[in-house]
Amino acid sequence: MSVFEGFLSTSETLAAFSEHHFVDAMLRFEAALARAQAQVGLIPESAAQSIVGSCKVELFDVAKIVRDSGRAGSVALPLVKSLKEAVGLFNADAVAYVHFGSTSQDVIDTAMALVTREAVSLVQADLAKAAQALLRHAEIHAITPILARTLMQPASVTSFGLKCVGWAAPLVRSRDRISQAARCALNVQLGGAVGTLAQMKGQGSQVRRHMAEALGLGDPGATWHTQRDEWVALGCELGIMVGSLGKIAKDISLMGQWEVGELAEPSEPDRGGSSAMPYKRNPVAAMAALAAAERAPQRVAALLQAMSQEHERALGAWQAELGEWPQLLMAAHGSVRALAGALPGLQVDAARMRSNIDRLRAELPRDAADEWFDPALAVPAGEIALAQALVLQARLNPPQLAR
Repeated sequence: MSVFEGFLSTSETLAAFSEHHFVDAMLRFEAALARAQAQVGLIPESAAQSIVGSCKVELFDVAKIVRDSGRAGSVALPLVKSLKEAVGLFNADAVAYVHFGSTSQDVIDTAMALVTREAVSLVQADLAKAAQALLRHAEIHAITPILARTLMQPASVTSFGLKCVGWAAPLVRSRDRISQAARCALNVQLGGAVGTLAQMKGQGSQVRRHMAEALGLGDPGATWHTQRDEWVALGCELGIMVGSLGKIAKDISLMGQWEVGELAEPSEPDRGGSSAMPYKRNPVAAMAALAAAERAPQRVAALLQAMSQEHERALGAWQAELGEWPQLLMAAHGSVRALAGALPGLQVDAARMRSNIDRLRAELPRDAADEWFDPALAVPAGEIALAQALVLQARLNPPQLAR
């Protein structure tokens, strides 16, 4: 991690994709594999117990495993080697059953699904918080008049409530789509060398099903080594979410300029300061979201590019995807966390919004001022805002079915 990733991402997402946590997820795969194979009689129960007992990350030199991965061409190879050594200390007969019938991509893809599930859960929680904050502002400011701007110029009067609904709606839709994409993408990977699970003697589908249940992942019913569509679809949805957050951040930063003065991020000690100009209050939440919006498209493009994978196992493309994926999640959560923290305390200057309208009206012919810039135009905009806010609230908080 570079020094700059810390303030553009979050400690939780950085921890989820840390070396230690990823190796732990790989060991969870190996333990689940051994348990499942013992359940269907593929390996002895004693061997499974020895393997499971050794799958504890604190027993391993994680830094060495990661260092050795460059030479091996995969982090799975030094991990499996170390696991066999650990198992052999207690049960030499069980060593032959470590990683039995599996392959490097099986353990790495499944581990990536496990840590991604944690990161997506963080994203979804903050996405709901950001959307809720916007809908609250929409209710409070349903009929607060504000200039609508098209092509960066005043266009008419709308309401700040309707503007907030317009910001919230894509976030609510993204939350729904990310949930659906995650359900499709977060699956166990188990296919063996070429996807046939030949070493498992017809028990492979049962093993995969048991593993999915144990790990809380989906059972895709087949191997997806070079079938990256569901996985990349999740990445695309995260990229779209970041774009929507970037749009909100761009609007807030423009409305927060001194010359406009309609919005400001929360005022807190040490927030948005300047090393040279102590009087400044920089919009740091908008900055983080805009930085993510600059970075995420390249990450998503790299995922799409990496879909052109050769035959049953990719040479380079899958490995490129592995490098890009955590960066996308880090940017995505950094973006949504920044706005989720700032939006509830967003400072709305309704008086400045009105004065900007009045100043423009004074410079226009009376007919144009009354037709396009009458503050009363905020009332019908507010009615639309409240109606749409109710719909979005229902999507965010669906009624619970009675038990």
